[in-house]
Amino acid sequence: MSTIAKPILVGIDGSPTAFEAVRWAAREASHRSAPLRLVHADVSALGYVPDTLGTATPEPTNETAREFVSDWLRDAREIAAAEDPELVVDTAVRTGSARTVLLDESSTARLVVVGSRGLGSFSGVILGSVAIALTHHGQCPVAVVREPDEGAQPTDLPVVVGVDGSGPGELALRWAFDMASSRSTGIMAVHAWHDLVVGELWTRAQADKTWESVRADEQRLLAEVLAGWREDYPDVPVHEVVGYGKPARLLLEQADNAQLVVVGARGRGGLAGLLLGSTSQTLLHHAPCPVLVAR
Repeated sequence: MSTIAKPILVGIDGSPTAFEAVRWAAREASHRSAPLRLVHADVSALGYVPDTLGTATPEPTNETAREFVSDWLRDAREIAAAEDPELVVDTAVRTGSARTVLLDESSTARLVVVGSRGLGSFSGVILGSVAIALTHHGQCPVAVVREPDEGAQPTDLPVVVGVDGSGPGELALRWAFDMASSRSTGIMAVHAWHDLVVGELWTRAQADKTWESVRADEQRLLAEVLAGWREDYPDVPVHEVVGYGKPARLLLEQADNAQLVVVGARGRGGLAGLLLGSTSQTLLHHAPCPVLVAR
C-alpha cells in the first residue's frame, strides 16, 4: 500500500477567492503535514481562454492564456510559501473544464478547497458553479472559502459543527474536532430540534411541560454524541448549543463568530437521492466564514 499522503487540492483560476483558498489550504496542509496540490483547468483546448475581466472569449492567442496561468500559479506558490516555507507544493495544468478536472482530482485528494466564486461568476452570485458541483458530487470533503471582508480572520474563533446523530454528522464531527485541535481552539456544537407536534386537546400547561421534556431529551442526545469525541480530544473545549428551529438558522447565528463551519453532506432528514442537504446548501450560500462539507 502506498505511503504517500493524499494532498490537499486547490482549484486555481486567478480570482481573489481562489487565492484566499490557497492561503487557507496551505495552513491546513501545514497543520496536517500534507502536500498541497494547485490545479488549473485549461479550457483553451476547448476553444476558449480566460480574460482579465473573468469572461470567456474566443481564443485570440494561447500564449497570452499561458502567461496568465503561469502568473496565477506562481502567485499561488508564493502565497503557500508565505504560510509555510517547508510545505511541499505541486502544481498542474489539466485540460478540461474546472468542474470536470476538480471532480476527477477529488478522487485522490484528502480535501478539496475552492473559492466561493471564480472569475466567471457574476458579481451578484454568492456561490460559483464549480463550488456547487464539488459539494454535490465530489469524492472527498470540500471546503468553500470566501474572500475576507476585512484583513486576517482571528485565529481564536471556534469551529462550529452541526450535530444531528447521523452518519454524515459523525464524519463532520471528526473533521471539526481534528481542525479545532490543530488550531488550538474550541468547538461550538450546534443541535437543532423542530419536530415537536402538540396535540389539539392538550392544555397549554401540558404542552409547556412536554416542550421542556423534549428539550432535555435533545440536550442529553447531544451530550451522548459528544462524549466519545471529548475523550478523544481532551484538549478541545466544547460548548453545546441546543435550540428549537431550523438547523441552518442556528448554525448561521453561530457562524458570525466562527472561523469555520463543518456540516455533513446530508443530515438526519435527508432522502437517499438527495446529494446535498438543505442545511448544507444554505450555509454554503450565506455563511460569512469558510464552510466544510464532510462527504
